[in-house]
Amino acid sequence: MRFRGNAHFASAVGLVLGLLCAAEAAKVNKHKPWIETTYHGIVTENDDKVLLDPPLIALDKDAPLRYAESFEVTLTKEGEICGFRIHGQNVPFEAVVLDKSTGEGVIRAKDKLDCELQKEHTFTIQAYDCGEGPDGANMKKSHKATVHIQVNDINEYSPVFKEKSYKATVIEGKKYDSILKVEAVDADCSFQFSQICNYEIVTPDVPFTIDKEGFIKNTEKLSYGKERMYKLTVTAYDCGKNRASEDVLVKISIKPTCKPSWQGFNKRIEYEPGTGSLALFPSVHLETCDEPITSIRADIELETNHIGKGCDRDTYSEKSLHKLCGASSGTVELLPAPSSSANWTVGLPTDNGHDSDQVFEFNGTQAIKVPEGLVSTSLKEPFTLSVWMRHGPGAHEKETILCNSDKTEMNRHHYSLYVHNCKLILLLRQDPAEAENYKPAEFHWKLDQACDKEWHHYVLNVEFPTVSLFVDGTTFEPFLVTEDYPMHSSKIQTQLTIGACWQDNSGHDNDTESVSEPTSGGNARMAQFFRGNLAGLMIRSGKLENKKVIDCLYTCKEGLDVQLPEEVASAVKVEFNPNQSSMTVEGDDIDAFDKVMQHISYLNSRQFPTPGIRHLRISTTVKCFNEESCVTVPDAEGYVMVLQPEEPKISLSGIDHFARSAAEFESQEGVTLFPELRIVSTITREVEADAESEAAEGADDDPTVQETVVSEEIMHNLDTCEVTVAGDELDGEHEGLELDMSQLQQHGLEMSSSNLGLVVTGVNTMANYEQVLHLIRYKNWHTEALFDRKFKLVCSELNGRYISNDFKVEVNVIHTTNPVEHANNAMVQPNFINPVHHASVDLSGHNLVNAHQASVVPSAATVVIVVCVSFLVFMIILGVFRIRAAHQRTMTDQESGKENEMDWDDSALTITVNPMETYEDQHSSEEEEEEEEEESEDGEEEDDITSAESESSEDEEGAEPEDQQAASRQQQLEWDDSTLTY
Repeated sequence: MRFRGNAHFASAVGLVLGLLCAAEAAKVNKHKPWIETTYHGIVTENDDKVLLDPPLIALDKDAPLRYAESFEVTLTKEGEICGFRIHGQNVPFEAVVLDKSTGEGVIRAKDKLDCELQKEHTFTIQAYDCGEGPDGANMKKSHKATVHIQVNDINEYSPVFKEKSYKATVIEGKKYDSILKVEAVDADCSFQFSQICNYEIVTPDVPFTIDKEGFIKNTEKLSYGKERMYKLTVTAYDCGKNRASEDVLVKISIKPTCKPSWQGFNKRIEYEPGTGSLALFPSVHLETCDEPITSIRADIELETNHIGKGCDRDTYSEKSLHKLCGASSGTVELLPAPSSSANWTVGLPTDNGHDSDQVFEFNGTQAIKVPEGLVSTSLKEPFTLSVWMRHGPGAHEKETILCNSDKTEMNRHHYSLYVHNCKLILLLRQDPAEAENYKPAEFHWKLDQACDKEWHHYVLNVEFPTVSLFVDGTTFEPFLVTEDYPMHSSKIQTQLTIGACWQDNSGHDNDTESVSEPTSGGNARMAQFFRGNLAGLMIRSGKLENKKVIDCLYTCKEGLDVQLPEEVASAVKVEFNPNQSSMTVEGDDIDAFDKVMQHISYLNSRQFPTPGIRHLRISTTVKCFNEESCVTVPDAEGYVMVLQPEEPKISLSGIDHFARSAAEFESQEGVTLFPELRIVSTITREVEADAESEAAEGADDDPTVQETVVSEEIMHNLDTCEVTVAGDELDGEHEGLELDMSQLQQHGLEMSSSNLGLVVTGVNTMANYEQVLHLIRYKNWHTEALFDRKFKLVCSELNGRYISNDFKVEVNVIHTTNPVEHANNAMVQPNFINPVHHASVDLSGHNLVNAHQASVVPSAATVVIVVCVSFLVFMIILGVFRIRAAHQRTMTDQESGKENEMDWDDSALTITVNPMETYEDQHSSEEEEEEEEEESEDGEEEDDITSAESESSEDEEGAEPEDQQAASRQQQLEWDDSTLTY
């Protein structure tokens, strides 16, 4: 019972203790966990562990007590830390408990962090315990602590330059502190790795250096002549010693020391004929080195003095040019181009180096006399005198251009134009009048143009007592007019000369020269010789030249031109000289000035301009605010190269051989020489062959040929067509060339003729020249001894610059005769004019005119007939003389003499027939291909001749045995056979 009692006691004690423990346990989780209020952490970009300061540890006062070892104690969760909670949006961190009992934990990154995106993170964190009971109910949370985490950078990026390349321009001869700055950046987030610590020039041996800030400067003075541009390669390093991913190129241009000048000026400008205006300075710019400019003046000069007579003009004859410019009729050309109708300038030296621009040279020893009757100017009437002259400073003697003086005895100068000490002087003596009063006699003009060795155009309008002078279209008044008495009346004839004055026994040997033509009354001499060049010397009587005509004669076909842009037209002033070979541009705005200069152009309106160089110069004057430091702009010089124009080839074609009856030559109309003449002008060009055609023809053609030559017909004017006779000159008594003057005047052309032929002149179209040449007729009133006549036609353009081919025409005369019966058949002329069976017959290679086909005789046949007839007559006469000689030797036998005389007659006839037989053989060989009927007729003719020959032979053979004297006579005839030509 006692034992049992003890057992019940023990159970009671355990129960009491359990209740006590349960009550105690209900009080354990009454404290919150505790953590620090602030944490600072560091994390590296490529790591997820965060180093916190202080470490993350949570404490809880509810942590269990450890009882005595005699008790078995079961630990509860109330004192343990179950976790940490992070508060914030998109926080890339998480907190993890390492030991629940000690409350130790860590913070780590969920993913890899990027410092470049976010360097710092801030959020809050709480710790919580495990709560009560097995299910953790009634857990306690700590306060919220602030966590600051900094993301440490790694050097993952290299420096990158801000620009792909750098450019700079420096002036030579200067040393710069800084030329330009290069700059690189680094994408790393940290100061250490994102900073550029160093720049370096990689290119070796260059006179440049770069500092840590990226500034480049030169280490020595640079020279434009040594190097115009430097190319440098530059790299950069960050503070982590990473090199730039790509180096950068730096271009440093060296500019010569700033010198005011024209920039963008091309020295050579090529001009293609026929292309219109060509801009001379399309990219020009005036560099003034930033000086303050107040005004700019530029003089542009196109030098054309070496082209023709001062510039490019049409090179027609002066008479044609006057007509083209609208001058009145009555013009007399005193210095024409040498021709069959104007030959007094033949021996005068000419300058033909300017594409047939007719210029005559006078060297102080040459002069010419103008034919009598060419000039019939009355000094009482108005008249015009014009001339082109180039004259330099000469001696102090008078130099005569034109002079009209007495032929003999008195040596009076009626009128003259001369140069003396750079003065142009016109002497104009009046004819005798009722009133013997002083009248103006000499007009003096002092002109620089008279001695500057340049071409100038002089026009003197004379309307006594006033004289007007135009030089290059500008009017000049005489500075001195002297008076004199009128000349005394005289019947002495006058002589008009050019280049000197005609004098009779002047006695001045130093300035005179004898001429080959003596005159009565003493030795004729030339005096006051001219030294220089003359051209286009003209006299026109009756009407004065107006200013419009004068300007037209002087105006050049080439020159400068400008089309002013509207926006700068009011800001710039532009002026031209009369022939537009120079111009002046003035303004105060550089930009506007440049635009005007860029619109200046060269224009040549000629269809065939004179090729060659035209020098070009720009002279510039600049005014500044501070005149002491004003800039000086040097002249800009270049040249315009006018390329060679495509030269035309003038071709004359038509019927070049025909025959007409003598009656037509003697008729009133005559024979038309060029009925089907055609004038065509072509140019030849080289064009590149088409690629496909080259491929197709490559097997047959030369593979080296790259171009194809093609001809193209063009239209242009003609100024001269000359018809000359070949052989003997025309005899005006019985033959001549005629042309309808009304038709000629209707086309605005003129004609001159001589015993050498006919010349048609005037600037007109090829079609009009064709029509006029179709009308030229040849007439001959005595055609008995005429068998043919040959003529040559040549046409030209621009005063002989382009000349056509020689078109030769041969005209045969057909003589019709009445048949006469002869006793001997050998004397009958064969009938060469047979009925024509074909539509056209080609004889001796000549094409016959269809309209007269039935009456045509071939030239070869005509010649053979004439030769045969002449030879026949000659042999008959020779035979008669031989017969008479033989008759004198045989006077003793009259009867034998008569027989011998008959024998001689037979032999003569036999010899005469032989050349005709030869012709028949040739004629029959030419007619081999004719019809059989014609061949039979020819055969009959040959048979007739052969029969006559055979009969004569039989008579000779029968005569030999009759008489011994006849045999001896036959031996004497053997010499005649040797003289015959077969």
